[in-house]
Amino acid sequence: MHKDKGKDKGKAGVGVRHLISTDDLTDDELRYVVDRGDDFSSGRATLDLPLAGQIAGIYFRKTSTRTRTAFSAGALRLGAQIVAYGPDDLQLNTGETSEDTGAVFSRMLDVLVARTAGDPAEMRAWASQDRMSVINAMSSAEHPTQAVTDLVTLQRRFGKIEGLRVLYVGEGNNSAASIALAATRYPGVHLELRTPAGYGLDPEIAARSTAHAERCGSTLIERHDMNDLPDSLDAIYTTRWQTTGTTKPDANWRDIFDPFQVNAALWDQNPQAIFLHDLPAHRGEEVTAEILDGPMSIAFDQAENKMHAAMAVLDWCRRGTVE
Repeated sequence: MHKDKGKDKGKAGVGVRHLISTDDLTDDELRYVVDRGDDFSSGRATLDLPLAGQIAGIYFRKTSTRTRTAFSAGALRLGAQIVAYGPDDLQLNTGETSEDTGAVFSRMLDVLVARTAGDPAEMRAWASQDRMSVINAMSSAEHPTQAVTDLVTLQRRFGKIEGLRVLYVGEGNNSAASIALAATRYPGVHLELRTPAGYGLDPEIAARSTAHAERCGSTLIERHDMNDLPDSLDAIYTTRWQTTGTTKPDANWRDIFDPFQVNAALWDQNPQAIFLHDLPAHRGEEVTAEILDGPMSIAFDQAENKMHAAMAVLDWCRRGTVE
C-alpha cells in the first residue's frame, strides 16, 4: 500500500491523496468512493463545489473518449477549472524528467489526471511531492477509475456488490486487473475470469487479487478456456480485444481470441445476467451487436457512470474523507 505524503497547501488539514493503483485505496476508502459515485449517479449528492478555486490538469497521452470527457466534465461540475494537455505538449518529449515535471505541475495545479498507457512508475514520480494529487486515468498495469465505474454501475443496478457473481471474458488487461483488485474486496463476490492462454492477468496482479479474496471472503477464479462456464451469473463483462496503447506478439492472435467472444450463447445459461463493456466496442469481435445493443446491455449506463466515478475520485483526492 502506498502512503500519501504531506499536506495540501490550499486546504489546511486535508492530506494530499493519489489514486495510481486500486490498492492505494483501503477497503473502507474504496467503499466510500463507490458509495460517493453512486450518490452522484443517483442525484443524491449535493453539488457544493468542493473543487471551487482549484485547477485540474488533464493530460492524455493516448486516445480517450469517455475517461477524458468524464474527468473534464466532472471537474467542471465540482467547481474546478481545467488545463488540458495533449501527447505532444510537454517538455517530457524533449527529455525533462518526470520528477521535474511533477514538481513544476504541483506548484501550479491542484490535481493531475493522466493517461499514459505506460509504466505507472512515471505517475509515482509525479506524485513525489506534497501539493498536487495524481490520478491514474489508465496505465499499462491498471485502470483504477474504470474499476470504480464498474462497481458504481453494479451497485446502482443491484443495490449492493456483496455476493454478486460476475464473469469477465477476454484479455487480462488493465481493466481486468483493476476489477480483480476491487471486486475481491467485497464479501461473497464470485469473480471468474476466462482469458486466452498467454493473455491472462499479470501474475503479480493475480496474487494481490487472490490475497484480497482470501482476506475478504470472496472468490477469484481464472481459467483459459470457455468450458464449464458458471451459471446464475449477475453480470458478464468484456473489453475490446485490442487494448489501447498495446500490440500483441502473436500474428494469429484473433484466432486465439475468437472462442472468447461474448454472444447470445452465453445467455442460454444466464438469461437474467446484465452485460457490461468498458467501451469502445468492436461489434462482431469481442461482442456481438445482439448483446451490446440488446436489452441485457447497460454498457452506456456504465459509460455515463464514468463521470460520476470521476467526480467521486476527484472529491476523495481533494476533499473527501471516510465517514
